[in-house]
Amino acid sequence: MKRLLRILLLALVLLTVAMVSALTAMRFAIHGREVAVPNLLGMTRAAAETSANASGLILDVENKFFSSDIAEGKILSQLPTPGIHVRRGWRIRAAQSLGPQRTEIPNVIGQSVRAAEINVRRRGLEVGSVATGFLPGATADQIVVQNPPPNAGLVESPKISVLVAATEAEKQFVMPSFIGKHLADVSAQLEDAGFKLGKVSDSAPAVGTVPIAPMSQGSSIIVKQTPAPGQKIAVGATVTFEISH
Repeated sequence: MKRLLRILLLALVLLTVAMVSALTAMRFAIHGREVAVPNLLGMTRAAAETSANASGLILDVENKFFSSDIAEGKILSQLPTPGIHVRRGWRIRAAQSLGPQRTEIPNVIGQSVRAAEINVRRRGLEVGSVATGFLPGATADQIVVQNPPPNAGLVESPKISVLVAATEAEKQFVMPSFIGKHLADVSAQLEDAGFKLGKVSDSAPAVGTVPIAPMSQGSSIIVKQTPAPGQKIAVGATVTFEISH
């Protein structure tokens, strides 16, 4: 009886070993048929097919899309993604680039910015930078210049930048530097240009010195100004100065 039990136990052990060996062999066989998906992005279709076939896979280009980043004719996307392990014979679904979308630029000169935005968005475009400037004879709040120009063709995904005519009240200048000039001369220039002369104050005297009595405008030298040089200033604005005698 004991001998029979030993024989049965030995048979059970051998059966278990055989099953484990079979499972291990099957696992190795399955993994032996798996390959890593190659990176086909940016390749031409021919090169991508060659790379896929070399790994035992099949390339299937299902769609084509516009792209401003990937050149026309090259692989834009793929599924499975690169590096994923799949069985040999698996199909890689890919999309091919049609290149940047090209369109003709509409004419928005003479339109308001709002009307221009509606016009260009209907074509899948955008209004880029909007600058404002005073142009004699131009109708206020209308576009007078655009870039790219009207009817320009084969432009890649453009943003249309525009220059809008400003009203007389919005007319602006760049503040020049009056530092080192005589106050009397500058005052006359400001009034002729339509600006106002504001507060004029003496620069602070050095510590330990006796303040100098004010003198005439003709001998007053500008040492500081507000607005500062380079800032934009509208017609009728007030300019203040700090002077030294």
